[in-house]
Amino acid sequence: MLDEARIGANVPVSNLDQAIAFYQGMLGLKLFERGDEQRYARFEGAGATKLGVYESGTAGQSRHTLASFVVDDVRAVVDELRGRGVTFEDYDMPGLKTVDGIAHIGDTYTAWFKDPDGNILEIAGG
Repeated sequence: MLDEARIGANVPVSNLDQAIAFYQGMLGLKLFERGDEQRYARFEGAGATKLGVYESGTAGQSRHTLASFVVDDVRAVVDELRGRGVTFEDYDMPGLKTVDGIAHIGDTYTAWFKDPDGNILEIAGG
């Protein structure tokens, strides 16, 4: 049933304009819909993927990854985003250690960063 469905993510933000500046300006996502009355925006990724942001009083309270961006070359994307001012998280705990912001887990490389509200986002892939 859902194996044919497209999957999207929604992220709560405290300020729609600030979120659009980050997701569109810094991350390079294409804004395709904005609802000023309902205070939301939607961005397109590759294929049919979508990311929504919406104003909420609970923005930034989650302590887990809210959205993942799957790419072919994590290092190249991390370097490009760092050049745009994105800061990547460093972790050093049992079973997970980042080196220069990137963790190697099995066959996957992963890096985490936060949006202006502190929402945790992930770059994952090869």
